[in-house]
Amino acid sequence: MALVIGQSEYQHVSPLANPAGDAREMAKLLTDLGFDTRAVTDRDAGKLRRDLERFAEDAAEADVALLYYAGHGIEAGGENWLLPVDADHSSLDDAAETLVPLSEILDELKRNVPLTIVLLDACRTSPFPDGTVIRASKDAKPEPVAAGGLTVVRGATALNAPKPGAEENLGMVIGFAAEPGEPALDGATGENSPYAKALLRHLAAMQGAEFGQVMRMVTEEVYLSTGARQRPWVNESLRRLVYFGVAPEEPEGVDKTITGERRQLLLTMAALPDPERLQVERVAAKEGVKLDSLYGILRAMGTERMPESPDELQKVLEDQAARLREMLGQREALSTDDPEIAALAAAADRAIAEGAIQSARAFLDQAVARIEQDEPAVDQLEDLLKQKRIADAAVYAKRADASALAFAFREAAADYGKAFELVERWDDKLAWNYRNREAEALHSLGGQTADRTALEEALVAYQSVLDMLPNGEKGPDWARTRNNMAVVLNTLGEREDGSDKLLKAKGMFEETLPILAAAGDDESWSAAQNNIGNVLYLVGLRAGDHAMIQSAIEAYRAALAKRPRETAPLQWASTQGNIGLATAVLAEQRPDLASLEDAETAYRAALEVVTRENDPVSWGIVQNNLGNALLAHGKRKNDPSFMNEAVKAYEAALTVRDRETWPFQHAMTVMHLGNAYAALGQHDWFGTPNLDKARASFETALSLLDRDKVPIDWAAVQNNLGIALQTLGQKNSDTATLQASAQAFRDAASAYPRASLPLDWAMTQFNLGNTLRLTAASTAMAGGGGELDIYREAASAYRASLEEFTRDRMPMQWATATASLGDVLQSIANYEEGTGSLKESVEMRRAALEILSFEGAPLEWANAQNGLGTSLLNLSTREQTAERLPEARAAFEATLKVFTRETQPMQWAFTQNNLGDVHWNMASLGAGEPEFRKALEQFELAKSVFASFGAAGIVELMDNKIGVVNNQIARAKP
Repeated sequence: MALVIGQSEYQHVSPLANPAGDAREMAKLLTDLGFDTRAVTDRDAGKLRRDLERFAEDAAEADVALLYYAGHGIEAGGENWLLPVDADHSSLDDAAETLVPLSEILDELKRNVPLTIVLLDACRTSPFPDGTVIRASKDAKPEPVAAGGLTVVRGATALNAPKPGAEENLGMVIGFAAEPGEPALDGATGENSPYAKALLRHLAAMQGAEFGQVMRMVTEEVYLSTGARQRPWVNESLRRLVYFGVAPEEPEGVDKTITGERRQLLLTMAALPDPERLQVERVAAKEGVKLDSLYGILRAMGTERMPESPDELQKVLEDQAARLREMLGQREALSTDDPEIAALAAAADRAIAEGAIQSARAFLDQAVARIEQDEPAVDQLEDLLKQKRIADAAVYAKRADASALAFAFREAAADYGKAFELVERWDDKLAWNYRNREAEALHSLGGQTADRTALEEALVAYQSVLDMLPNGEKGPDWARTRNNMAVVLNTLGEREDGSDKLLKAKGMFEETLPILAAAGDDESWSAAQNNIGNVLYLVGLRAGDHAMIQSAIEAYRAALAKRPRETAPLQWASTQGNIGLATAVLAEQRPDLASLEDAETAYRAALEVVTRENDPVSWGIVQNNLGNALLAHGKRKNDPSFMNEAVKAYEAALTVRDRETWPFQHAMTVMHLGNAYAALGQHDWFGTPNLDKARASFETALSLLDRDKVPIDWAAVQNNLGIALQTLGQKNSDTATLQASAQAFRDAASAYPRASLPLDWAMTQFNLGNTLRLTAASTAMAGGGGELDIYREAASAYRASLEEFTRDRMPMQWATATASLGDVLQSIANYEEGTGSLKESVEMRRAALEILSFEGAPLEWANAQNGLGTSLLNLSTREQTAERLPEARAAFEATLKVFTRETQPMQWAFTQNNLGDVHWNMASLGAGEPEFRKALEQFELAKSVFASFGAAGIVELMDNKIGVVNNQIARAKP
């Protein structure tokens, strides 16, 4: 049994155009479905109440009771109220008498009817002014009227728990036209509301379909038809699957095909997570295409081929949206005198508009079959042949467009090729266009599947396009085609060793620039210039060539001149991001801070345009890369404030790179966050809170990465975990942790092939050397023996890294590794009687300081100065000469520019101790009491800081040294 109510002609509040018409059509549909249906319209309070009471009484003997209400409804105090047509503002003072509470009829139906379905198209904006209140009775407490639509009815939680004795009750379904508290649309005057239209279309699907599926179809139909402005909501408590056996006649022919696929699309959409849904909405709005079509394209791709990465999904959606826009813009190219073909083409257009991509392909398959039937006869009609061939080619091209939308690029290329063959004799411009689109489809296939053959076929097709230009002219069409060829070459070059194809692509981009400039095509010119920068960056990165990376930055800046922020903001921001990436890499290869500052400037400029709201994916990328630049800056300056800024940038990126939706990007940013914590851990003098966070971050990242799928990224995290374990082992004097660090570096090196990734391999060797040096020192302190072999293994690791970190190619890394080799040689010298290792250690430190500077790399410079002073001091002791001590003193004093008492108190204290040792040695080697006094002064300064930090063991050592010096002074007196 069904009751249908439509309230349009409101007397005192805003009338509604469509509810009465919605009610008439719903009543007819429900009657066709087998319901005993009563329809009423424009009811005042008394009649509306009697209608509902009568319905509740009559439905007591029914299996199913269905109530459909279209009209005004309001929510207040947890109750939904239906408005009679005679309601006015005074009705709100005694609502129980003048309005109709929905909960009463729901309770009655739930008690008496096995299955109740309530469909409320009453979520329109409140007809009363903001701030209006309602009283259930004249003396009741006033409740504010919600500004939006209806919400979950009072007592709705009870729907989920049947009352005692209600074993035969199948439950209740309440359908709202919009989400709780949100207003719904009434629709254009004279038409059905979006909710009614969806119900009318899809309730017919109930024959053989479960009712919950039908309501999901309705929800997604309204969502699509309103452009995501309205989405219905259902509160259900069904305790069985519900089917209806009687249904009206289903559509036939084209309508049946399209409707069937559309229903499957709607059910697929219902299961789509919100992040992917939001991406589709944004791309549809940005590219100006229908949501229906874009969701249909996504369904045609299939879940097994859908990219897991949000960045890749974004690119796929944008590429297919552009393809769809181009296809729709070329519909007028189809002109045929065959009514059957015209009808099939029109059906394909309609199918694509409704997201039924496979149906569109099926219609166009039929059109092509019809064409192929007529081909022999057409050859006999010379005067009509040209028109026929052009029309036939347009059908092939249209089918190619549809195939491309379904990611069937091989089939698309074949159809574009057939279209080219059909018009080659008749229309040069069309032939050029179809051949060009064939090349584009082949390029897309190669990009989608890493199909090298397809990319090579694309090059051949593009060359054919060039050959078709008259007299070999080199105009804008030639330049754009050459650019396309260069992009294909660049893609091939990215996937193979060497740089030949990349550099050839660069030359092709460059030769098009003057032609595009002369044509005034700033968009294509700037794209070519940006692509030149991409080639230079990649080649420079592979070769460790900072001059080439600098050239890439210059190319990007040239592109920016034609990509003004005002007219091309997103392209401008993209190029700014490229500049930031290149300058950050450049800063890693040379000892200056200017490149890092430039990178930060570029990223912050990009963030002025790319916001979390307008492009969250790009915003997350820029925040992540800004964090990298800030962290590198902080390490260079030994400044925790930059490191803390980096932490904030990474945490901002993680707000849009969540683990569930974007696991790979989440893992990468968590890895970078771990790097920041590891750097901050160098400033944890007591305890290891930041290092513990770093270790946890790296372990989280590793849990999200599969070595077989992303070996390079997995190796990067292993390398960084090794660094964190290295510092933890050093601070805790834990040999086991240091051994775990060494294993992490060996694991990382095993995933970095030296032949193709020499610089990454070298970095793991350098890090392994650092850990082995610390392990040897820890072993020596424990007295277990064997430390000399470990020191020698560390030296071998450093020397291996220097085979790739050459002074010319990677000066910063070369200097750091050279200084570290000096450190381990000094330690090896402690086990030798001669001075060979000590002298080599001094030369290593001096060489490193030719590159390192206080301005460009203050921390590395200070460490190298400290190491040089230590080696010179030890060499002086070994040789028993004061000749080297002035240079040692100068080296130690230089470190105090970085290791200040305010910022690095413990390092400052150790340096004071080292200076005391220099003066002590000078005194012992003949300088006498003045130098002894200076030594005592330095030792006392060091002792005061050690004592303030509670370092009792070191204070005891300082007291012993002070006592020995005082004894030496006393013995020297006559």
